[in-house]
Amino acid sequence: MVDTMALLPPFMRGARIARGAPSRPAGHLAAGLPADDEVLLDAPDDRLGPALVAAGRGEWEAAAGLLAGTRETAAWENRDRWARRLAGFAHARTEWFDTWRAVPGRREDPDALLVAAQLAADRAWRSPARAELLAPVGPLVTAAADAVPRDPVPWRLALDRARGARAGHAEFERLWAEAVRRSPHHYGCHVAALKYLAASWHGSHRECFDFAEPAADDAPPGSLVRALPVRAAFGYLTDGCGGAVPRARLDAAADRAIGLSAAFAPADPWPAEIRNVLAYVLIQLERRADALEQLRLIGPYATSFPWDRVADDPLGLFLLARRELRTAPAGASRTGFPLPSDGHGGHTHRGDH
Repeated sequence: MVDTMALLPPFMRGARIARGAPSRPAGHLAAGLPADDEVLLDAPDDRLGPALVAAGRGEWEAAAGLLAGTRETAAWENRDRWARRLAGFAHARTEWFDTWRAVPGRREDPDALLVAAQLAADRAWRSPARAELLAPVGPLVTAAADAVPRDPVPWRLALDRARGARAGHAEFERLWAEAVRRSPHHYGCHVAALKYLAASWHGSHRECFDFAEPAADDAPPGSLVRALPVRAAFGYLTDGCGGAVPRARLDAAADRAIGLSAAFAPADPWPAEIRNVLAYVLIQLERRADALEQLRLIGPYATSFPWDRVADDPLGLFLLARRELRTAPAGASRTGFPLPSDGHGGHTHRGDH
């Protein structure tokens, strides 16, 4: 965990975030924002929600059916997102998943294999010894990839594993070629590649932008990959390493993501994480009106990332940022997330993409 207090904006450093602070519903409604007590953190969408509820009862069939549908329809973005969430739930409550894998003939179920690989990777990443613990995850990822050869999601897992295991560039390039051969514009694989570049060339943020910008240019309309540069901007703004990235490049990344956000309906859970990242970047860039608009579009769908990279209470930080933006005097440019005066918009704090 990074130094939380150092990364918090000045208006929050006097005390830890208090989620019980008074919510002013009328003011929120006037700004087009839901009241604080209506905001949800990492809320599942309408299709994942019932599967999680069933898993909470110890029933695995709904989760299996959900992932089987993504495989049959090649809905790889949904498959990636839902496999992550199901693995996260299995980490907290494993009984339903253990039952799924114990059913005769289900241990080699392609969907169970994918969740098992994600779960093992998640457990390894939680340990300081992740580089060593990720080694035995390799066969699980290979099994998931072999079970559905056209699925890019195991290759996203392979890219994540390569980063954690400190694999060299040649191995990364091999894995990347396999990923894009299956899905040229898969968002999860692109984010995994961006994280690898940031970790292996730590501080070389220009390389991250040089990767993200052409990928965004090539992505079809509506693809989340179009917001990849704002992920690069977030990494830069929360990392004190490397040379400065020009402010114009950061603003261009934010503007791209604003364009993508506008393509989705307000309070749509699908682009919620992109909108949360964008709001954070806009706050850092002191673009108050644009940040407030993204918070309006987010509606009740707060996401842990990016707020959990700078605070122990991501929902509390999200709500406090909303309140500060909403109540700042008209025409105010600063929002409380400071940038150093290095002339380029660089940031001095470390973080992770």
